[in-house]
Amino acid sequence: MKKKSFNKILIVLTASLFLISAVNILSAKTSKIKNIGDEDYDPLVDIEITVEIQKIRSLEKLDQQVPAIEIIDFGSDPDFYVKVIINGEEFVSEVWPDTKYIYDPQFSATLDVPDEEEFVDVVIQLWDQNSPADRKCDISKEGKDVELEYSIKTGHWSGGDECSINDESGYGRLNGCDDGSIYRRSLDCELWFNIYQNDYDGDGIPYWTEVNEYSTDPEINNLGEDTDDDDVPIEWEWKWGYNPNNWDNHRNIDPETDGINNYEEYLTSQWDSDPNRKDIFTELDQMEAGPSGEPASMLPEGAKELLYTAFNRQNVVYHLDDGKWDETGSEMIPFDSSTGEGDLYNIYNNYFLHVGNNWRKGVFHYGVVIYQCSLVNGHCFRANSFQISANAMEYKASIPFMNRDIVYASAYMHETGHTLNFRPIPGHNSWSGYPWQIGWWINRPYKSCMNYGYMYRVVDYSDGSRPIIDLDDWSRMDLTFFQREW
Repeated sequence: MKKKSFNKILIVLTASLFLISAVNILSAKTSKIKNIGDEDYDPLVDIEITVEIQKIRSLEKLDQQVPAIEIIDFGSDPDFYVKVIINGEEFVSEVWPDTKYIYDPQFSATLDVPDEEEFVDVVIQLWDQNSPADRKCDISKEGKDVELEYSIKTGHWSGGDECSINDESGYGRLNGCDDGSIYRRSLDCELWFNIYQNDYDGDGIPYWTEVNEYSTDPEINNLGEDTDDDDVPIEWEWKWGYNPNNWDNHRNIDPETDGINNYEEYLTSQWDSDPNRKDIFTELDQMEAGPSGEPASMLPEGAKELLYTAFNRQNVVYHLDDGKWDETGSEMIPFDSSTGEGDLYNIYNNYFLHVGNNWRKGVFHYGVVIYQCSLVNGHCFRANSFQISANAMEYKASIPFMNRDIVYASAYMHETGHTLNFRPIPGHNSWSGYPWQIGWWINRPYKSCMNYGYMYRVVDYSDGSRPIIDLDDWSRMDLTFFQREW
C-alpha cells in the first residue's frame, strides 16, 4: 500500500472514532437526563449539602415576671455556639461571647453526601457555654434538638410540626417558645437557618426537580423567569411549593391573613418574609437634632430588640426598616420643636408615600419618632401610621425605676396596637393611668401595654390567661386593619 493512501485511511478512521465518541457522550448525557433518579440525582455535580446559620436571638425579656421556680435563666448574656450534624458528622461553630443577638454568624457546615440517596439527615443544636457544664438552648417545639430530613430531589426539608413550608413559626426559623414556654424562662431562643445544595446552573433549583417536575434545562440558570405570567418568578414559587408552570392569583392569595398577599411577600422576601407565617413590617422614620441642643429623636437599639422579641415569641415576626436595610425607606426628618396633626400628614406624604402611590402603603405600618407632638405624646394619625414623641419618652425614662428601652418599646408597641384594631381596651381611659385612680386597680388583670396601667412598663400584649377583665390580644389582633383608609 502506498504511503499516501495509508494516510488517507488513517485520517478517515480517526475522524470516525472521534464522531462515534462524540455521539456516545451526547447519548450518555441525554440518557442521564431521561433516567434521572435511577442512580444519581444530579449527574452534573458531586452533591454537597450546606447548612447555613443566619441569625440567633435570645427570646428572654427584661419585663418578664415569672415565679422563681420556673426560671432557668442565662444569668448574664449567653455565650452561644451551634452544633450541626449532617449524616452523623458533627460541625461546631466558634463561640459568640456575651451577646443575646447574633445577626451575622458567618457559620455554615458543608458535607459531600451520596448522590444516589434522596434524604440527608440534619440535626441543629444551639448551646450556651456555661460553667460547670454547657447547656442546650430551647429552639424546638419538642425537646431541644431539631431533627430534619433534606431531600436532594426537591431541595426542601421537613421534620415534625415545626420544620415544614407551612410551619407557623416560619420555614427556616426555629422558635423555642413553640412548646408553650413563652412566659417561663427556659433558655428560649430563635434560630434562623437555610439548607441548600450545590447546583450546576446556579439557580438553586435541584436537577431532579428541573428535569422531572418543571421541564426546564438544568444547565441554564432560570432565575427571574415567570413562564406562567403570575408576576412571581420561578425561584420564589419553587421555594414555597407553588408550580411555576401553573398560573396562581398571587395578588389575592394570603394564606396566613396578615394583610400581605403572595405578590407582596415576594417583594419583601429580601427581608425574610414568609407567605405562610404572620409578618409585620414597619417603616421607622426619625427626627434630626435641633438647633438649640435638642438631641436627635431616635428609637433606642435596645427598644428595637424588645419589640422583635415580643412579637417573634408569638410567631408574628416583626420587621423594622430602621435604615439598615439595603433598599431602605427609612429617613431622617428635619427637626421640628412642635409637630402638629397637619405636619404629621405632610411627613406621611413626603417621607412614607414620597408623594405617590408607594407599594409600601399596603405592606408597611409607619411609625415615626418625632421630638414633640403638639397634641399628645403618642397617637395614630392614620389606620397604618402613628407617632411617639422622644421628648416625652425621655422624661418618662428619667423617673426612678423606669427603664429607657422599655419606655420607648412599650409606647411604640402600644401605638402599633391601635393599627391592629384592638377594641375594646381595658384601662385605656383617663381614669386608669395612675395608681391613685380606681381604673388602675380594676383593670390590673389586663396585662398589656395597651392598658395605661402597664404602658411604659411592659413590652407585650395580653394573652387572655387571667380569669376576669382580660383579653387575648394575640388572638384578636387584626393584621389587615392597617390597610383601611382614614
